[in-house]
Amino acid sequence: MPLNLTTIIGFASESAISDRLHALAHDGRVEQLILERGDTQRRRLRATTDRGTDCAVALPRDQQLSDGAVLALDDDRAIVVHMVEEHWLDLTPRDSASALELGYFAGNLHWRVRFADDRIRIALEGPEADYLARLAPFLEDGRARRVDND
Repeated sequence: MPLNLTTIIGFASESAISDRLHALAHDGRVEQLILERGDTQRRRLRATTDRGTDCAVALPRDQQLSDGAVLALDDDRAIVVHMVEEHWLDLTPRDSASALELGYFAGNLHWRVRFADDRIRIALEGPEADYLARLAPFLEDGRARRVDND
């Protein structure tokens, strides 16, 4: 039978909660619920912690999962959300016109992007090869080039 988690108690970064988590961690009683970014958009989900606890999460509409959200905290254990590291595809446009076109293209595909200096960073929410295939015209004619992630 799953453990029902129906509210976010707080966040690991809050000083009072952080102190309690630290004490529980010394005894190995902090469990992590490891989630993908897409799971944070959901209000209801079923997942298993890194220690094997089956959890049924059902949050109210005004709460949203994020990294460090504490879903359970008592004297026996804590359950804390930990997000899987995101992967990004970094591109540098050739010039301003190419940057606008690339941004427009990414927007039309509803890709999540960030900007860093002269780069556009595209969040990989599927196989990288799929993104590269869609971006092939930009890469082949030099309007954009792939750069290493730092």
